[in-house]
Amino acid sequence: MGTKGAEAKRWTKSPLAEPEKRVLRAIAVRLPRWILPDHLSILALVSAAGIAAAYALANRDPAWLWAASAGLVLHWLGDSMDGTLARVRHIERPRYGFYVDHLADAISTVALGLGLGFSPYMLLAVGLAIVVGYLVLSINVYLETLVVEQFRLGYGIMGPTEARILLIVLNTVALVAGPIPFRLVGVGATVFDVAGVLAAVGMVLMLLRRIGRNLRNLSVEEPPNVVKQPS
Repeated sequence: MGTKGAEAKRWTKSPLAEPEKRVLRAIAVRLPRWILPDHLSILALVSAAGIAAAYALANRDPAWLWAASAGLVLHWLGDSMDGTLARVRHIERPRYGFYVDHLADAISTVALGLGLGFSPYMLLAVGLAIVVGYLVLSINVYLETLVVEQFRLGYGIMGPTEARILLIVLNTVALVAGPIPFRLVGVGATVFDVAGVLAAVGMVLMLLRRIGRNLRNLSVEEPPNVVKQPS
């Protein structure tokens, strides 16, 4: 990939993107100098592990969902702030940052999916379906970054920050109303499984839409069955 992925133009439709940038920048300029971007990347990974553990511990006490929600806030801070801090201080490492950021995203996604799957609120199969869907969407983003040199954050209006907010809302609902279990064709499930299945289906539909658009655009730029003149 060389420097293409690291230097590709970032683009997003997320409604929170612009206000989030302003908030992150305001925090970044106030952080102590000893805090470095790598420290924030580590915070994101540790927070993801903590979120997974909190979801699993919710089998013993639903109050652990408060810890999961707090972990989501910390994960947002670490995951979103590392790049901002590097840019504010002009200490960017484009290729290193691109690699670390997206590797950490993949690890965090697996941790969250397993945590949800081992909680009393979601079937493991549903949690893993969300993980697979998210990772496939991420792979498509990385391919777009390489091929069209544009890094599209999120799909539609749903970005990572919106997804975290949705999880915090669901955690709060679970604390108030419980898992709300029911049986469907003999399988025990909860309303959160329904939300998870809808999310997975939505990911597939968004992926198909993006694939179709990318192939159409690339076919225009590189028409099929056209003989290339030797250079």
